[in-house]
Order: sequence, then C-alpha cells, then structure tokens
Amino acid sequence: MSRPDLRDPHHDGSARFVDPGPYRLGGTAGLRVLVPDLADGRDGADRVVLRSLRDGEPALTPARAGGRTAGGRWWHVALPLTNPVTSYRFFLGGPDGAYRWLNAEGVHARDTSDGADFLLRVDHAPPDWVADEVAYQIFPDRFARSSPDTAPPAWAREAAWDEPVIGSGPGVERQWYGGDLDGVAAHLDHVVALGAGVLYLTPMFEGRSNHRYDAVTFDRIDPALGGDDALLRLIAAAHARGLRVLGDLTTNHTGREHEWFLAAQAEADSPEAAFYSFTEHPHEYVSWLDVPSLPKLDHTSTELRRRLYRGADSVVGRWTAAGLDGWRIDVANMTGRLGADDLTHEVAREIRATMHAVDPDAWLLAEHGHDAGADLSGDGWDGTMDYQGFTRPLWTWLNGGAPGAGTGGSDAVEHGLHFLGLPVDIPVLPAHAITRTMREVHAAMPWSALAASTLHLSSHDTPRFRTVAGGGVKGGVDHDGAGRDLHLLALALQMTMPGVPSVFAGDEIGLTGTNGEHARTPFPWDPAAWDGATWEDYRAWIALRREHVALRRGGLRWAHVGVDSLTYLREHAEQRLLVHVARADGEDVRLPLELLGGAEPTVLRGEAPRVAGDAVVLPARRGALVWELALDAGWGAAAPP
Repeated sequence: MSRPDLRDPHHDGSARFVDPGPYRLGGTAGLRVLVPDLADGRDGADRVVLRSLRDGEPALTPARAGGRTAGGRWWHVALPLTNPVTSYRFFLGGPDGAYRWLNAEGVHARDTSDGADFLLRVDHAPPDWVADEVAYQIFPDRFARSSPDTAPPAWAREAAWDEPVIGSGPGVERQWYGGDLDGVAAHLDHVVALGAGVLYLTPMFEGRSNHRYDAVTFDRIDPALGGDDALLRLIAAAHARGLRVLGDLTTNHTGREHEWFLAAQAEADSPEAAFYSFTEHPHEYVSWLDVPSLPKLDHTSTELRRRLYRGADSVVGRWTAAGLDGWRIDVANMTGRLGADDLTHEVAREIRATMHAVDPDAWLLAEHGHDAGADLSGDGWDGTMDYQGFTRPLWTWLNGGAPGAGTGGSDAVEHGLHFLGLPVDIPVLPAHAITRTMREVHAAMPWSALAASTLHLSSHDTPRFRTVAGGGVKGGVDHDGAGRDLHLLALALQMTMPGVPSVFAGDEIGLTGTNGEHARTPFPWDPAAWDGATWEDYRAWIALRREHVALRRGGLRWAHVGVDSLTYLREHAEQRLLVHVARADGEDVRLPLELLGGAEPTVLRGEAPRVAGDAVVLPARRGALVWELALDAGWGAAAPP
C-alpha cells in the first residue's frame, strides 16, 4: 500500500459511495467508485469490476461508467447481498495498462488478500442519531457532589474535593470524593454549553470501590450516588435538555461480593454457581486477569443469560426501560470467552435484541482496548471504543512529552509515560506511519461500525491527553498551556474524523494525569481554574462539527500524508470539506485544483490556502484548518445513470 494520493480511486462505506440501508438478505446495495483523472487529463480507468464473495466464492460484476465530476468519473455497480456480511473490493483497469485493486486499505498495484476487503452488514444498522452526536464521559464520583453531608460508604475513605488523587498504590480504589448523580444533573448546563449530546456514565450499580466495576448487584443504583431515584431524575433532566444517557455494564465479571457470587459460593448446586467457573469450589475460581475481586461470568449458563440480558425482565431490559438510551459494555472483548468457549457474538446479539425490544434506537458500544474488527462484523455490537484505530495512532503522532520529540512547545514537560499497556515509552512517529495503522485497523470494520465507534483522546482508563502532549504530570489543570497546542491539534482530528467524539470530563478545561486513576481528578467548578483557551476551542470545534453534515456523516478520503501533516476530505452529497492538520512548520502540500472542485476553497477554520496556477497550496505552518470545497454540477452524477 503506497501513501495516499488525491488521484487514487476511492470508495468507502459512507452514503456518498453506498446506497443507504436498510440492507436485507437477497437484496442489493448500489455502490459507487470515484476514479480521478490521470495527471494528463485522461480517464483514470477504462474498466472497473466488483469482486464480491458469495457463499465463500468470488463473483465478478462489471461496473458501469457514469457521469463526470471535477477531475474524475463515477462508476456504478449493484452488490448482491447473499450473506449476513458481504466482503468486496474493486479491480481497476487503466488506459495505461495499470493493474490495480481498491480495497478498504487503499489502492494496490498487486493482488491482495480478502482480509482488507470492504464489509457490508445486513439487518444491522446503528441508531441513526449516533452519527450526529458528541459524547461526554463522566466518572460519577469525580464530577460533582450534590451535598457535603452525604456519608461515605463503609468501604471508603472520604477525600476533600481539592485533595490530590491517589494515582497508584494502596488506597486508590477507596478514595471517595462523593460525586453523585444529582450532582451530574445539577451541571447538565455545562454539557449543553460544551455542545455534547450524550452522557456516558461509568458504572452506577452499587460496588465496593469508587469505580464500581466490582458490582455487588445489578438490581439497584449505588445509594452513594443517590440510588434508583437519582438515576431517574438524571435521565429526566437530561432528556428534557435533549441529552441521551449511556449506561455502563460489566458482562464479563462481577465483584466478589455480588449477590450472585455469594450465592454461588454458599451452595455448589445453586443456579448461581453455574454463573461462574470454579476450579475448586468455593474459593478457587476464574477471575478477570487473575484479579480475585472480579470473578468472571460463565455465559454457558442459560439462567445467567436470562437474568443479565435475555428478555424484558433482565438487567439490560429493566434499565433500558428505565430510560437509558444504550449501553457501553465493559471488557466486551473478553465477554463470553474462556478457553474453548467463544460466545461473544451470541452475547452481543442477545443484548442488542433485548435493548431493541424495549427501545429500537438504543446504542450498543463495546469496549476493546485493541483491534475490534473480528467482533464488529456480525449483528451485535454497533461499534467500539476505537483505541487501536484512533487513540494509539494519535498519541504517537502528537506525543509532546518524549525526550527529543520535536513536536512539543518549548515549555513541554517530559512525561515518561508508557504506551497504553506496553512496557515502552510512547514513541513519536511520522504521519504516514500512523495513517497506515488507522487504515489497517478500520479496514477490518464495516463502515457502519466505524461510524458508531467512539473517538477518545483520553478516558478514565488512560493518562490525560494533555499530559501526553507535554502539559504536565502533577495532575490538575495545565495553566501555562505547555501542552495546549498539541492538545488542540488532537482535538481538531477528533472532531473532524469519522466516528463519535467522546470527551472525558475535564479534557475540555486542560486537566492532566499520568494514568487512568490519576486522570480521575475531581472537576474544578470554578471557571477561573480552567484553561480558558482550551474550553473555548472545545466549544468551537464541537460547534463546527454540529454545523457541517460532512463532518458528522461524510466519508473519509485521504488527500495527502507526509511526516508532519495529515490532509483529508470529508465528503457528503451536500458538502465537501478539506481538513489539514500539521504538527510542525515547513511541510509543503500542493493539491490539484481541478480535483477540489476547480474553485478556491472557502475558509471555515484557520487561514486561507493559496491558489498557484493549477494547484492549491496549503499553509506550511503548524495548525488545524478546515475549508469547504465547491460542489460542481458533476458531484450530483453519483446517482446511478
């Protein structure tokens, strides 16, 4: 796979290139390929052939030449939908005798495997509203406290709101600041002012830690958060403001004090004993990553499925009916997997079926800390937390805290952070390396799954991106802005790429943190404590995304990738935008004017490009810029001839 070029033929799974669903077995989906002209003005292809797999056997279907658009031609073909997931790619014959294949990774002048083919799912579409949203992640204990008089749970050690967070070692899980759901409800205007539309709340069921991933029940909301009534009040207040609420459920494990596990230990013949995998009853059992406080659930148990996610009376059914607009599933990659058992896809299908029986518009998001492609091809999870295809590449391009990184400001702080689970420092890589990772990871996903996946700069499980960018390691707000420039470049990418941006509460005001626990800083509600420039930029970029359909629903076409800059198109039937992000000064980027609509782009963010003869010359300075391109008459020629 060569570096992307604006003259490369292009197809992706967005509505500009694939007829919108719903897709049904036995039907067809109309596909389109845009083939730019060669540099000498000739058509870029004299034939295009669809290669799709039908029942495991390749089938070839010639495409038809369609109308012309600026500097190129549309090709059209109908894809038969024979199987629940259909994979396909395109052969392109050139007038110069070129031999090329186009798949989800790009253009190849050689034969390729089926592994990076485009994927289309039938009978599975994420909720339509998801594509238009920005999520806001809240760790309830650290967001806002509704009353100073709330008594801490018996397991907890109370901390003052301005007390430093324990980032590691004894006391991490017991440090309790007293944030609760009524506190969240009282600050919903902050979320609205930011521009987010979805609240993602980490676990709310009663647990024995501040993170509550060690639930002791799924039948009640933790009294320390205000109990069931507080959740209902929060949901009502959020919905009244047009906000949706996403819950967090651990389907892989419970806490060892969970009522099911206590019953399982008490009686080896109990129904609950089959919910877990005991190697020697009652004290030897399989747990999540061998952490004994988190016994692993065994989804071969029909009764476990019935109680947890099968039917209206299950945990999933009851709390969806209470008003939750979807679920983030913790450790989804391990759920239902143990040795020879691999039930993950079954579990995902059943959770989704139960959710949709209650609310057909509920969103099902899976946590994967790595490549999730193999789990996204079926009719279960709508999308994933895209750490592998977005967070990790972005960190390695905009790491401003590594010795000699060259990308941080003069005041950037060397952080010495390990790279998301690896025993190595975060590297600093060129743009062409990180885009190759992005394309490989995303090629394994159907476009619908990519569009319904969340894009994170940081989360409750990672260091804060502000620290990655060189903004400090002590915790609290980066007031001097040492990491601000790179942080805001990352924000620009987060808000202009396909997927659902997810803001971890506090990122928008410049909070720092060196690991997941250290990053869970109580939110400082005095605006004087915030980095105001970061807050205003977050609001501006989110507003830009909300205002422009191409950023929310457009495809992604790479125009140029160098060492220090990324340039790409977001394309929709109603709009074409050009995005350019440079981490350093000096890289020259010239794009053919005729492929950009033939007219000078309109500035939406940043400074104007320069038109020089037949080329658009992008500013050779660090920054993030967005321009709107003209739609020529031929842009409408994507309709079938």
